[in-house]
Amino acid sequence: MTLLFIMIAAIAVPATGIWLSETNTPPAEQEPTVDVVRTDTQKTESVPLESYVAGVVAAEMPASFEKEALKAQAVAARTFILTQTLKGNDVTDTVDDQVYKDEQDQKNMWGSEYEENKGKIEEAARETEGKILVYNNEPITAAFFSSGNGQTENSEDYWQSAEPYLISVASPWDKEAPNFEQEVELPKQEAEEKLGVSLPDSGVIGDVTQRTAGGRIASITIEGKSFTGREVRELLDLPSADFQMIADGTEVVVKTKGYGHGVGMSQYGANGMAKEGKTYEEITAYYYPGASLEEASVFLTR
Repeated sequence: MTLLFIMIAAIAVPATGIWLSETNTPPAEQEPTVDVVRTDTQKTESVPLESYVAGVVAAEMPASFEKEALKAQAVAARTFILTQTLKGNDVTDTVDDQVYKDEQDQKNMWGSEYEENKGKIEEAARETEGKILVYNNEPITAAFFSSGNGQTENSEDYWQSAEPYLISVASPWDKEAPNFEQEVELPKQEAEEKLGVSLPDSGVIGDVTQRTAGGRIASITIEGKSFTGREVRELLDLPSADFQMIADGTEVVVKTKGYGHGVGMSQYGANGMAKEGKTYEEITAYYYPGASLEEASVFLTR
């Protein structure tokens, strides 16, 4: 089970329990730690909370982004790990939770830019230290994604679970993302096998019967079989649930907008807002309407 806890003792002599302090009084509370299951070794590592947050920001957001966007990501990462801990969930270093890269991973990723990028990201984490997002006196599910189609998604339209702070908002900055529009080509036979249908040799595939508040496909009928947009996205491993499929002989060309599930904070949207001079407080307030910034320590000591 993942543990996030306050370590009260710093260094004590095990045999006597005497604090190694000139005044013989307990030291101040140390930083909380996070237990992370590392996929390469399948071993659990205990990581100081703020080091973990910086490692998530390093893995989840380009270091070239504006600092206020990095700070917004740090708050989201810190909030996410707290909610998982309070639920008693194990946490991995993958997209199943949130990606985490340690110091060696960062050196491998950044090479000669390691020191500069590390300093920038650690500063972003430090300047938001302890800050989390709260709604109705509880830490929120701080969902985030790479880029959208110009609009974020209501949580119930993707996860069938409504959260008042995960509602559709305009995200026009997404259009500047390099992955805003993409084309995915699949062998027609592969697409047929994954969808369980026979596809035509040419033309637009499917009849969109409903769209979500965020403009993604809510439901689509393909050759008489009904799917949700999320189902097609996951079956065909598409970047987004905002897509159009076209049959072209032995190939299926899928045109998509955005990258990710679309719920919560758009990372490219956050960067766009930061470029316009918005602070991390304004960015998180925009993408998580109604949520407020609070101190994590309040929840760690309940």
